[in-house]
Amino acid sequence: MMRTDHQGDAQLPPASRPHSPIRAAGQPPTAPPPNRQQGQGTPPMHEFMYRASSIATIVNGIAGCRIWYFLLCVNYFFYGETVTDYFFTLVQREEPLRILSKYHRFISFTLYLIGFCMFVLSLVKKHYRLQFYMFGWTHVTLLIVVTQSHLVIHNLFEGMIWFIVPISCVICNDIMAYMFGFFFGRTPLIKLSPKKTWEGFIGGFFATVLFGLLLSYVMSGYRCFVCPVEYNNDTNSFTVDCEPSDLFRLHEYNIPEVIQSVIGWKIVRMYPFQIHSIALSTFASLIGPFGGFFASGFKRAFKIKDFANTIPGHGGIMDRFDCQYLMATFVNVYIASFIRGPNPSKLIQQFMNLRPEQQLHIFSTLRSHLIDKGMLTDATED
Repeated sequence: MMRTDHQGDAQLPPASRPHSPIRAAGQPPTAPPPNRQQGQGTPPMHEFMYRASSIATIVNGIAGCRIWYFLLCVNYFFYGETVTDYFFTLVQREEPLRILSKYHRFISFTLYLIGFCMFVLSLVKKHYRLQFYMFGWTHVTLLIVVTQSHLVIHNLFEGMIWFIVPISCVICNDIMAYMFGFFFGRTPLIKLSPKKTWEGFIGGFFATVLFGLLLSYVMSGYRCFVCPVEYNNDTNSFTVDCEPSDLFRLHEYNIPEVIQSVIGWKIVRMYPFQIHSIALSTFASLIGPFGGFFASGFKRAFKIKDFANTIPGHGGIMDRFDCQYLMATFVNVYIASFIRGPNPSKLIQQFMNLRPEQQLHIFSTLRSHLIDKGMLTDATED
């Protein structure tokens, strides 16, 4: 009489029964059978899969911890000097902060070396390619995300207006380009985004420049938007109250005669920041969309429609802010090139780190310079 496989397994000795990978729901996984002795054949497939999944779980866990570690290191490297530059007085009041500030770069490099050595020591045979793949993606992601966020914080320290106007221009361009393209679009712009048209691209440009001028005019009149963040020693708090610079004071500008004949005005009163807003809005409308094109190409490369589904009907956060990709970098470079002068806090920090005789020499030189310019008198000198 033929017997079923179940009956046959029941009559086999325990050491000869096959190890079944199937288990009942809720039952904990059983350990694989002991290693076979040499000469008894290759391990079964289920044993190989068990070991491979265990190694993959360990690799993924180590990779996740390493990503968070590198994120911590990069944030400390970027924001350490920023906090010292803008809040030097606050940093000098606390001994731990003073040590972290003084040896900031050495500590940052040491932390990175520890993470690098941890990565080398965690390499697992047959998973080298996966681990190096994740190591490379970790660095690229940190470079894009943390660098952009660091530059955004830098711009915020210069005043809220340097943050709100650029991102508003990008959002306005995105909306107006869609509107112009929807009603007047006929000519395709780029193959990566078939729905983008030249009519929407050009119409969005002019609408964004006009929007930037109006928004800049409104915001330049409020100190809470134009004043940089500063630390007040008297109140022991952060403040945004200051005397607005010339950049945010109304000036009169003569209009060229060619334009005078059209609009009938000879003089216009406007804030100098509005002139800078033209550069910001021009970049947001002409270069900013290429961040969206880049995101479209990236999604097509991985055959996905949206980065996520956080916003119903619109995708993820990145799908709404892909055009912001280069804006923070441009604003930071623009401020450093055309707006910002020497940082007084950083000069004081360097001065305090000098030897006493060097400080006296700089003091004597500065006093003589101020006397020659008439800002100090001989009585003040005595």
